Amino acid sequence: MTNYFTAIILGLVQGFTEFLPVSSSGHLVIAQHIIPGFNAPPVIFDAVLHMGTLFAILFYFKKQILALKFGYIKLLVVASIPAFLFGLLVNNYADRLFESILLVSIGLIITGLFNLKVSNTKSVGTVITSKIALFIGLFQAIAIIPGISRSGSTIFAGVVKGVDKKNAAQFSFLLSIPAVMGANFLQIMKASEYVIDLNFFAVGFIFAFLAGILAINLVIRSLESKIYKYFSFYCLALGFIVLMQTLFWG
Repeated sequence: MTNYFTAIILGLVQGFTEFLPVSSSGHLVIAQHIIPGFNAPPVIFDAVLHMGTLFAILFYFKKQILALKFGYIKLLVVASIPAFLFGLLVNNYADRLFESILLVSIGLIITGLFNLKVSNTKSVGTVITSKIALFIGLFQAIAIIPGISRSGSTIFAGVVKGVDKKNAAQFSFLLSIPAVMGANFLQIMKASEYVIDLNFFAVGFIFAFLAGILAINLVIRSLESKIYKYFSFYCLALGFIVLMQTLFWG
């Protein structure tokens, strides 16, 4: 089994990239390709790391969650439907998605373009309706593809519909709760197929949780400044580097 240092690194990668609009799944695929000797089942270990970031959301937004009204919960439910349906469709092929480094490079480029649009768009304060929630949910669904950031795509969807950037970010983070819970349920059902090192997984979980809290705060602050555009430059640069490496030096 890979050592605990690997669990720490992957936990930090997951925690920061889950909420930063740079694709956690894409970075994990890249990390797992370059770390020598990594032999943990990628999808199952990713599920554990996602649980760490799920607890980060619950901790960071605990006051907002306790104060949620029925109407807002209804919007979250509506927005969750596309990802739920798409997740069921691709569940049996999830391992193959996480094996494609080429797919990751394309997804990162798409994420970079999403981030650039968000950075250059002025919000008009549109209220999130059921139609807008469903639109945001469709973008969450395509983020199942490694390389496409879930937070980046859902914030993008909200902002292009006129939703205030900070409100779009909060909706995006809260929307990830049912998405992560659903995805993890499907993957944990497969856990019996693998030999699991609980200590190794626990280390990854803890570091994903801590990094996730820091990342949420960073995203919210960046949307209120001009820093957000740098996430775009990063994704575009990394996407093209990985694409070139795959096509010409693969």
